Amino acid sequence: MWKRLFGRTPVRVWVIKQIDRDLLHLCGEGRLDAGRKADAVLTELSEGRYQGPVQMGDSGLVLNARLFAALVPHDGLHLGADGQAHWRGHNWRVAKVPQRCWAYEGRLVPQMTTQGRLHLTSTEDLSGIRRRADSDHAAPGTVHFRAANELEDEAAFSDRQQRRRARPAPHREWRGDDLEGG
Repeated sequence: MWKRLFGRTPVRVWVIKQIDRDLLHLCGEGRLDAGRKADAVLTELSEGRYQGPVQMGDSGLVLNARLFAALVPHDGLHLGADGQAHWRGHNWRVAKVPQRCWAYEGRLVPQMTTQGRLHLTSTEDLSGIRRRADSDHAAPGTVHFRAANELEDEAAFSDRQQRRRARPAPHREWRGDDLEGG
């Protein structure tokens, strides 16, 4: 009651991770408990300059507002049952962003779920990683794989043994400190 009386109620918002041409990547509902009056927070939201914590749904997870493309007051965006959202006078398709992508700072891409074309989910865009891992850019040199219990070839083994015998054992080198004349 005191929070409502003094205007410090948390502001309910829709959390939008990314905005594409006709698609919203929607994280879900969040709450802004900025410690200021709700009217001041709503003014910042409408001007797009809110900075602060966003409590994500009922998870208790609190993230920074800079991770999201938009925070929309709860009554500013209307979700339909057909996977559409109405916001800013435009109908948008909606892709649900899973929790693992909430803090992801790269680009998201939509994928269809098993429920059909209307149900989309967002995933991380890995096309850049796939391009870099292309098989055309093989690592230089050759790599030889062999069984762990396979013996080494005799020539390589004898060369290494020869080098080991040629050098003195560790801490057995002559330091020259036993010379007289000092």
